[in-house]
Amino acid sequence: MPVPDFQSLMLPILQLFAEGKTSIKDCINPLRDQFLITDEEAAETLQSGQTVLYNRAHWARTYLGKAGLLQSPKRGFHEITHQGRIFLNSNPDKINISDLKRFSEFSEWAAQDGKEKSSGPEGHDNLIEDDQTPEDAIQEAHNLINYALREELLAALAQVSPVRFEQLILDLLAAMGFGKGKSEYKRLTPATGDGGIDGVINEDALGLDAVYIQAKRYAVENKVSRPDIQRFVGSLTGESATKGVFVTTSDFSKEAVAYIDRIQQRVVLINGQKLASLMIEHGVGVRTRSIFEIKSLDEDYFSDQ
Repeated sequence: MPVPDFQSLMLPILQLFAEGKTSIKDCINPLRDQFLITDEEAAETLQSGQTVLYNRAHWARTYLGKAGLLQSPKRGFHEITHQGRIFLNSNPDKINISDLKRFSEFSEWAAQDGKEKSSGPEGHDNLIEDDQTPEDAIQEAHNLINYALREELLAALAQVSPVRFEQLILDLLAAMGFGKGKSEYKRLTPATGDGGIDGVINEDALGLDAVYIQAKRYAVENKVSRPDIQRFVGSLTGESATKGVFVTTSDFSKEAVAYIDRIQQRVVLINGQKLASLMIEHGVGVRTRSIFEIKSLDEDYFSDQ
């Protein structure tokens, strides 16, 4: 199942520390077993590179500590407190922030944190009710911003000329590392008589390994069909080419996608949403507006030499 929110992890983590676990790292595998978290789900990461599971478990431990249910007598070592054991003995079926507010330590911390970092008209205390960790909130905001940006990019792509669109695709592939970053390794084909090939980008200096491109600036409702892909594959065969990229601002029909799996050539299909995401990821047609740094404790700095 998907990684639970950090409040859902609070009770299992408190129970694990009661059983003798001493670090969040020790809790990860038991949590995976309890919540039936797959390898793929456990490997999911935030923008920072930290796994979602570890991040949420860390914040669950932090909140439990602020309530006085856990303590950290030394760096990287955590244990359940007497107050934590009393709370567990009451057999709670869950722990959430509302439960933690029953403890004066947590309420005082939340109130003080809200004074120092008010984030809106109702302050931080309003945000702390959310099921999200701070990193989750940042990730969601980042995703929302990129969603809006993808829509803006697709609208802008709809306004460019076909030739400009083809050049943009070459620029994107170059930004992704194709052509070794050299302009002479990429070229557009003539507007007429291109045989269904819009551009070529070489992967080596001699052009022995080249990627052939077709770029279609289609309206959203006009999907690329199987015959479109077949014509492109025919053009690749005519060029004795083995690699191709078909890019569109719309999408591909199910028949077109299925056809790709049955051909000898390696052809990658990039639809509008994927195209916009790649442009954002590789900085093509976009510019950086703001950069936020998230810092964490450098435990190596505090280790005994």
